[in-house]
Amino acid sequence: QVQLVESGGGLVPAGGSLGLSCAASGSIAHLDVMGWYRQAPGKQRVLVATITRGGRTNYADSVKGRSTISRDDAKHTVYLQMNNLKPEDTAVYSCNVKGYTDIWREFDSWGQGTQVTVSS
Repeated sequence: QVQLVESGGGLVPAGGSLGLSCAASGSIAHLDVMGWYRQAPGKQRVLVATITRGGRTNYADSVKGRSTISRDDAKHTVYLQMNNLKPEDTAVYSCNVKGYTDIWREFDSWGQGTQVTVSS
């Protein structure tokens, strides 16, 4: 069982910055793609950014240029730094981590989500 714990959400003014982190715990042998997704009220969950084990990143157009995803495999943690936040960035942000456990069983785990609210 791999569990994810997110932190860093909160209320920020438009134009402000926020950093999110997501730490994975459990019997992890190998981490693959790690990412962040968000779900605004009344909308479907959408991709924000992903990062591969090799460091290749992918961003949604809506956050490109304003966000940076990074990872620390030694700490089993993925980060998301968001700058110049806009009210439309308001959502519940969830992390997703894919990989393999110590018995080489594939996992695809989600965090519980953290609320980010951007005030105008």
